[in-house]
Amino acid sequence: MTGPADPQSEDTPQDSRLYGRRRGHALRPRQQRLLDVTLPRLRFPAEAAADPRAAFAAPASAPLRETWLEIGFGGGEHALAQAAANPEAGLIACEVFENGLCSLLTRLVPEGGEADAPLPPNLRLWPEDARVLLGRLAPGSLDRVFLLFPDPWPKARHAKRRFVNPGNLALVARALRPGGEWRIASDHPVYQAWVEEVMGAQDLFERVAFHETRPEGWPGTRYEAKAHREGRTPWFWSFRRR
Repeated sequence: MTGPADPQSEDTPQDSRLYGRRRGHALRPRQQRLLDVTLPRLRFPAEAAADPRAAFAAPASAPLRETWLEIGFGGGEHALAQAAANPEAGLIACEVFENGLCSLLTRLVPEGGEADAPLPPNLRLWPEDARVLLGRLAPGSLDRVFLLFPDPWPKARHAKRRFVNPGNLALVARALRPGGEWRIASDHPVYQAWVEEVMGAQDLFERVAFHETRPEGWPGTRYEAKAHREGRTPWFWSFRRR
C-alpha cells in the first residue's frame, strides 16, 4: 500500500512506518458501520497481551492449543480460511488499512447483522501497527506468525520500511516460542532477494522449507492470484524459531 503519510500514534515505533495510507476510497455507510459496530466486537484487547489466549471465546470443552498472528492480512482471505480450518488455534489478524478491515468484516457478517451476527470465536483483529502488539505480547506466547505478500517497498531508500529487517526479526523472535513457525511469502523479486539476504544473515531463525508453489495448508490470497495473472512467481518460506 502506498499513499500520503498519516499521523503516528504514541505507541507506533519511531522508525519508518511499514505502510502508507490507512484508507483508500471513501467508505460507504455499510463499511463505516462495520468499523464502528463490528470491529469493536472482534478487536484484540491490548490488556490481553500478557495472556493472549484469554482474548478468545473458545469453550472450556475445546480450549485453544495455539496462538497465531498474521501481520497485514490484506483482504482477509487467508485469515478467514485459517480461522475456519483451525478451530484449535486463536488467530490475531493485524491490518491498518481500513478498506482491508472492511473487506474481512463484510465476509463475516450479513448486512443488518453488524451488531449481533455470530463471529468466529477463534479470530481477533488488531487494527494498528503489528509491531506495537508484538512488543506487548508475552515472550514466547505465539506459535505461528504469517507475513504474506507485504508491501515490497522496492526502492532502495525505502528498504528500512520492509517488515523483514533486523529490528523486526528480534520482535518476532521475542514473541514466538522456540520451535514456532514463521511463514513468509512474496511475489516481488526485490523483496524475494531481500528475504534471502536478511534471513541468511541472522541466527534467530532457521529455514526449514522453501517453495515456488504454494504448499498445502497455505490458503490462497488475492495478491497471489494477481501475481500469477501478471506473470510473477510467488516464493513461500517457512522459518523455525531457534
